[in-house]
Amino acid sequence: MIDVVRLTGFLEERLPEALELLRAMVSINSFTGNRAGVDRLGRFTAATFGVLGMTAEFVASTHPGWGDHLVMTRPGRSGRSLALVSHLDTVFPPEEEERNAFRWQREGDRIYGPGTQDIKGGTVMMWLVLSALQALAPATFEAITWRLFWNSSEEQFSPDFGGVCRSRFDAGTLAALVFEAEGRLEETPQLVVARKGRAAWRISVQGRGAHAGSHPRQGANAIVQLAHLLPRIAALTDYGRDLTFNVGSVQGGTVLNRVPHEAVAEGEFRCFTAEVFAEAQAALLALEGHGEVASVTDGFACQNRVEILSESLPWPRNPGSDRLFAVWQRAARELGRSVKAQARGGLSDGNLLWDVVPTLDGLGPWGEHDHCSERSADGAKVPEYVAASSFVPKAVWNVRAIERLLDEGNR
Repeated sequence: MIDVVRLTGFLEERLPEALELLRAMVSINSFTGNRAGVDRLGRFTAATFGVLGMTAEFVASTHPGWGDHLVMTRPGRSGRSLALVSHLDTVFPPEEEERNAFRWQREGDRIYGPGTQDIKGGTVMMWLVLSALQALAPATFEAITWRLFWNSSEEQFSPDFGGVCRSRFDAGTLAALVFEAEGRLEETPQLVVARKGRAAWRISVQGRGAHAGSHPRQGANAIVQLAHLLPRIAALTDYGRDLTFNVGSVQGGTVLNRVPHEAVAEGEFRCFTAEVFAEAQAALLALEGHGEVASVTDGFACQNRVEILSESLPWPRNPGSDRLFAVWQRAARELGRSVKAQARGGLSDGNLLWDVVPTLDGLGPWGEHDHCSERSADGAKVPEYVAASSFVPKAVWNVRAIERLLDEGNR
C-alpha cells in the first residue's frame, strides 16, 4: 500500500495541474447538442490521458447529432481490468452560458462553471487517481488493464453507451467505477450503490374540433379530457415505494374559437426496483382507450393514447455494488473517515452497467447545484460548483480503495 503521507503530498503537488486541466475542460462548451464542442472535449481528454499510456478509440454515437463516445485502454499483464466511467457532455447550451455569464470562476474554495461538478471534475479525479498509481505504485498500475469510458450524451440518456462498454468488458473486469460527484449527508460522504430507473411517456388525446360559438355540442374537448387524466397520473406517485410521476409539459388546442381536437402531455416516472417499474408502466398504459369527454350531439368520445418514449431501467441495491461499497468503506476507516451508502434518484451510466459487472458510483469530487447556471443578485441562488478542497482527500481515498480492491482480488 502507498504510504498515505507520501500519497497526499504527491496529490497536493499535482492539484494545481489538475485544476488547470479542469479549467481547460470547463472552457469548452460540451452541451450534448453541441457535437463539435463534445468532440473537441473528447480530443482534449484523449490527449490528457494519452500521457498516461492510454490509447484512444472514438466510437460514433448512434444519434447523428451527438458527438463520439471516447474509450481509452492501457493493457496490463495480470488478466484483470478495471473500468473507469465519466461523460463528456453537459446540460448547458452555449447561449445559456453566455446569458448567465456562467464560466470558470473561483471564489475561495468554490470553483463555479459548467461541468465543474457534473462531471468534468470527475474526469479530473480519474486523472489524479491514475497519475498517483502510475507514479507511486507502478507494479500495480502496470498489472491492471485500464479501460476508461466517456459517454458523449449521458445527459440525454444515451441508448447505445451501455453496449459500447459491455462489448469491451471481459471476464477479468473487476468493477465499473463511475466518477459522478460525491453525495453528502451533512458532512458525511455518500457513495452511490443504487439509482432509480426512468421511463419517459407521452399521452395524446384525440378529440373532435368544432366551432366554439356555433356548434360547441358537436365537439369533444381534448384539453378537458387531458385535464381528467393528469390528476390520475399524479396520483400514481407512491412515496412509500419511492415511485414518483412527474407531468413535465402540456400542450393542446390551436385557437380560442375552436373546441380543441388534440392535446398532449409528456412526463416521466422513476423508481428503484424492476417490480415497481413494471407496475408503474402497466398503470400508465391502462389509461389508454375511450375518455370520459364526449360530444353532446352524438356521443363521439375522446381517445387516449399512451406511449413509452424511452426507458432506463433501475439500478437496484445488489450484492456486487454492496461488496464494492464495503471495500471503499474499509479504506475510509483506514483513513479515519466514515461513509454512507446512497440510493440516488438521478440516473447515471451505472444504470447501464451494474448487472454486468459490480458497479460503484459517486467517486468524483464534492460540489453542489449541478444543472444550475443562474446566480441571483442577493447570492441566494448560485450555479454549479465544485469544492477545490475535495479533490485531494477523495483521490487519496479512491487510490487506497483501488489498492484494497486489487489486493483482495489477488487473495
